[in-house]
Amino acid sequence: MEKKRLDDYEPGPVPSPRALDRFGFVKQDVSTSDGLGRSRSAYEYARYREERRVRKWRKMIGVGGSDWKHYLRRKPHVVKRRIRKGIPDCLRGLVWQLISGSRDLLLMNPGVYEQLVIYETSASELDIIRDISRTFPSHVFFQQRHGPGQRSLYNVLKAYSVFDRDVGYVQGMGFLAGLLLLYMSEEDAFWLLVALLKGAVHAPMEGLYLAGLPLVQQYLSQFECLVRELLPKLGEHFSNEMINPSMYASQWFITVFSYSFPFHLALRIWDVFLYEGVKIVFKVGLALLKYCHDDLVKLPFEKLIHALKNFPEDAMNPDTLLPLAYSIKISKRLKELKQEYEKKNGKIRRSGELSENPTLPSESN
Repeated sequence: MEKKRLDDYEPGPVPSPRALDRFGFVKQDVSTSDGLGRSRSAYEYARYREERRVRKWRKMIGVGGSDWKHYLRRKPHVVKRRIRKGIPDCLRGLVWQLISGSRDLLLMNPGVYEQLVIYETSASELDIIRDISRTFPSHVFFQQRHGPGQRSLYNVLKAYSVFDRDVGYVQGMGFLAGLLLLYMSEEDAFWLLVALLKGAVHAPMEGLYLAGLPLVQQYLSQFECLVRELLPKLGEHFSNEMINPSMYASQWFITVFSYSFPFHLALRIWDVFLYEGVKIVFKVGLALLKYCHDDLVKLPFEKLIHALKNFPEDAMNPDTLLPLAYSIKISKRLKELKQEYEKKNGKIRRSGELSENPTLPSESN
């Protein structure tokens, strides 16, 4: 029986119009005003501040990002401070490509993405088709069954599964690719996914998706040690209740908070993640536990599990949570814990180095 591709399916009906938030997600509570209830003067002042911020960013990156590398070399402290405050949404897609190194990969590999999508086949195609409707199901771009959004997501995930057959496709990758597609084209999203998993700028993420999820195991081990050291009372309570990070934190690392966190918070985390690396995931996780510490230490096992997967709304405020996360200094300790883990368990196997001109796998591979 011949295997079906997504192109073989007809698009489903277009979902009926519903109230959307500013990011394109269906509003759960249509009574919320999304900021429109503010006074006119407050709204205009907020708009003025945002326009001024966008002008600063445009000046910093130049037309199409032409001045980015020069500015980054001259004023890295300014870049870091501005990224931590949040990248303007209208520039987010471009800036993400610049800070991740994916723009350079795209320019060095013309035509590669098209060949992966059109001419190659993947053993993961049916798995990707099965999972696509589970990725951001409440976002207008992905709601239509086999529609443009789902097709773009399929193409990016299928292309990556061919590009790196050792990693192939794992379900959590859909949230990474889906998030990127909301801010850039298919080809741009593909190369940013490559930059992340292969480590164009920071440590490669592919170990999160290799068989056995070896990098997830390492990160959870490091996180558990940090909780015990920085939040000893909570760490002891977790131990007494037999709670370990695999019960609540795996998705934090696998999807970089894009799976279940409020979208506006996930975006702010991704701004920093792409520039500073995975340590922001540790910092945000620790900041959440620290913020909710006094409540968590009182809860028994079942309520504790529920609380660790359903943090209160005030804890999810980026302007509260992120400054707390930035204040947690863990870089040196993370390196030490990584060395200790590797000494005990061995280094994580890489699936292949990222070359400037990757060769395409043949269909017989």
